[in-house]
Amino acid sequence: MKIGILGGTFNPIHLAHLNIAAAVRDRFTLDRIIFIPAAIPPHKELDGAIAYADRRAMVALAIAGEPAFTVSDIEERRGGWSYSVYTLAELQALHPDDELYFIIGSDSFLEIASWYRAAEIFTLSNIVVVERPQAPLADLLAALPVAMRGEFCYDSTAMRLTHRSGFSVYYLPGTPLAISSSEIRRLVRSGQSIRHLVPDAVARYISEKRIYLHDRETDR
Repeated sequence: MKIGILGGTFNPIHLAHLNIAAAVRDRFTLDRIIFIPAAIPPHKELDGAIAYADRRAMVALAIAGEPAFTVSDIEERRGGWSYSVYTLAELQALHPDDELYFIIGSDSFLEIASWYRAAEIFTLSNIVVVERPQAPLADLLAALPVAMRGEFCYDSTAMRLTHRSGFSVYYLPGTPLAISSSEIRRLVRSGQSIRHLVPDAVARYISEKRIYLHDRETDR
């Protein structure tokens, strides 16, 4: 089985997240995509006091009706900082016979050197780097720190890196939607509609729970 892994704060999940998941599923013929809300994100502060349970519930609502999409609370159950290297190692142990594809945005890939035990991430899963607005990549290898580049072979035509572990890094251009969770939260605070940015079920959940009405503007 080929399994995609899409993590994030999902604060809230929006249509760009779903577009990315669908594009990767189709491009790599994945059987399943696991959405993993970060319990305690190490790279950003959550905007406001929104509970993990609310973020997870919104993901579940957003992917309802998509049989290939599931949500996991693996990072909440593990506790502590939601480091990707731990999550991937745990998923690899849980799915030893499956092929994993870790999905990240091009903006995050440009910062991967700052991630906890970043070098190990490339030994645990294939990686799909999805083009994000304002962060197109012309050269995957050049986006990596010089110290890491010797661990890869680069096919510039295919925009694919092959790590010495056997896992690959792929680039998927042409999928960005200019939607951000911070903009959605701003719209909610100002009383404007978000129905063109999130699934209707998520919009209703935010309205009924009165989420984001009094949050601080910190999480980008």
